[in-house]
Parts: sequence; structure tokens; C-alpha cells
Amino acid sequence: MSADLVRYSVAGNIAEIMLDRAPVNALSMPLIDALLAALAKARDDESVRAVIVGSAHKVFCAGLDLDIVRGRPGIETKKFLERLYFALNDTQYRMGKPTIAAIDGAVRAGGMTIAISCDMIIAGDASTFGYPEIDVGLIPAIHFVQLPRLVGKHQAFGPLFLGDPFDAATAFRMDLLSEVVPKGTALDRAREVARRLAAKSPVVMKIGRDAFMRAIDADFRRSVENAAESFALVATTEDCQEGLNAFVEKRTPNYRGR
Repeated sequence: MSADLVRYSVAGNIAEIMLDRAPVNALSMPLIDALLAALAKARDDESVRAVIVGSAHKVFCAGLDLDIVRGRPGIETKKFLERLYFALNDTQYRMGKPTIAAIDGAVRAGGMTIAISCDMIIAGDASTFGYPEIDVGLIPAIHFVQLPRLVGKHQAFGPLFLGDPFDAATAFRMDLLSEVVPKGTALDRAREVARRLAAKSPVVMKIGRDAFMRAIDADFRRSVENAAESFALVATTEDCQEGLNAFVEKRTPNYRGR
């Protein structure tokens, strides 16, 4: 686990994992691996009974580092998705203890994947959310699986295919968030909730959470595999590379339908 990319600490029975890749926690393979290692460390520590995932910066996570897909072969993109989609889901599935995302800033794209992987999401009221992938020639693949299950088809389609950001109040109305709290207090509130969860019997919590995860799985992995294949396919198109290049070069993309 790279101490340069995540901050890991334990206070009482609560582990805190803070993303720390300045300035916006853009997701790279080393950052994902550091997050996975921190989650595994918390899972394997019997003294830890609840886990908080947050950010050491104003932005929770701005999504993928575009260098992961810009000009890269599809096989490299798939390797990254195996970590962000499958390894993260598998790790969270088998945590055996509750995880809470504490958000007080912007969350986009792959950052949404991290937040939604947690059992609860507590957000400051100035936080914003979004799936901007479509605007750079990509697709928010895993969220084709996650978001309709959480909010329904018609609530999900607009955010996924328009790419517009939305505020915490909207996210709460969509049932994406557990709680909305005043700006700057999400971490404190997450600690309060984590202390209550940590006070429960750890063996009952593990058995209960395992049962809960099995009940809501609904063939999730197979669906995500299909979504990952679609993401990798899109990443190899000329339009995707044009969208990424246009974003980096701060110009309007010229899509040609291929």
C-alpha cells in the first residue's frame, strides 16, 4: 500500500482511508491498488469494526486519469477495469464490516464507483455528483448496472447519457445518498455513524452483512462483466480517442461515427 496515495489510520475501532492523489484523486492503477490494499488491511484487522472512505482533498474523486485510456490498447484498459470494477466489488463484498463514504466535494465518474461500492454515503450539502464520461467519448459502464438498480431506469438515463452534474439534494432525492449534512461535516457525521455500527456485535455484523450482500447481489458480477466489455470496446473507437484528445486540448470534439 502506497502511503503517498492513501492515508490509512485507525482510531478506536474505526479505520479511515483517505484518498490522497493531489489535486483531484484522479484514478490511476497505483491509486486503485493502494485503496484495495487499505480496504484489505481494514478487513483483516479484527480490531476494526467499521471503515470510512474519504478524501484528503477538496475533491473526493474526479474519475479516471485519462492517460489510462488515451492512446492505450484495449487490453490495458481492461486490466484497469478489472481492478476498479471487479477487485473493488469483490473486496467490498467480502469486507464483513460496514463501509461508509464521507464526501464533501465533487465526485465524478470512477469516483462514483468508489462511493457507491460503500454501504452508506454521507455527503455535505455542497457536494456535486456526475457521470461526464459521455462528453469525452466514453461510457460510464459499471453505472449502467449500478444506477438503474438504485434509482430506476428513467431516473438513471439522464445523468448517464446527458453527463450533467447534479447537487447533493438531487442525489438524495434519487436515493443515491444515505444522508446529506451541512458542508464540511460529512466526515464528522460518518464517524458518528461508524461508532454506532462499531458498537454492534462484530460476529453478528459480519454474518448479517454477508447475508445482506448475497441478497442484493442479483447476478451483479456477470452484468458488470458485460459492461466492462462495452467500455473496453468504446475505448478503442476513433470517436473515443477524439473525445479524449479534445478534452485535453480544450476544444470541441469532431466525432465521425467510427
